[in-house]
Amino acid sequence: MLRVDYGSKALSWLAKKDKRMAEAIERFGVISRPMMPDLFAALVRNIVDQQISTKAALTVNNRLRALAVAITPATMEQLTAEQIQSCGMSMRKALYIKGAATAVMSGELDLAAIGGYTDQEVIAALSRLPGIGVWTAEMLMMFSMGRPDVLSWGDLAIRRGMMNLYRHTELPRERFERYRRRYSPYGSTASLYLWAYSAPEFSLRPVIRSSK
Repeated sequence: MLRVDYGSKALSWLAKKDKRMAEAIERFGVISRPMMPDLFAALVRNIVDQQISTKAALTVNNRLRALAVAITPATMEQLTAEQIQSCGMSMRKALYIKGAATAVMSGELDLAAIGGYTDQEVIAALSRLPGIGVWTAEMLMMFSMGRPDVLSWGDLAIRRGMMNLYRHTELPRERFERYRRRYSPYGSTASLYLWAYSAPEFSLRPVIRSSK
């Protein structure tokens, strides 16, 4: 299985740039996550996974793969929305999947070209699809496209991890953006460690002073 691994250069850079991030890297060592380079299949999986448990998502995705054999724009376009829904998802999600397949098949979304887009252009192109918002586009950039500098404000676990790591009791957007600039150009690597720090055992205890 392919895994997201941004390498020692990113880790060394972040550790030198930020003392608290250096502590996180020392605590957790090298962190990697599974990568799904097939962007369309990843789009479909993200739609399926929205707002359901991991176990339920696995079941629905397995049923969809069994039904379609391969998760491609062509196979999804050939299936009816009712067939897709029968795998255990809502009709709304089934229509989102159909819409994504139609966009690719019609050329409205050019997956072959999207690799050459800037991050903002990728977000704009993907978030035009029904059911795909900015957060989903950012996760696709990280885990399908391997973009190195993604730090998602819309990810609650990222924000919680940042608050835990720096001992903040609140995190206004301005402060978040300051950390984003500090981590750049390795925001994606920083994200892995912030997710690790989002666990409940790292949460603030009462009356802990915030650090800069």
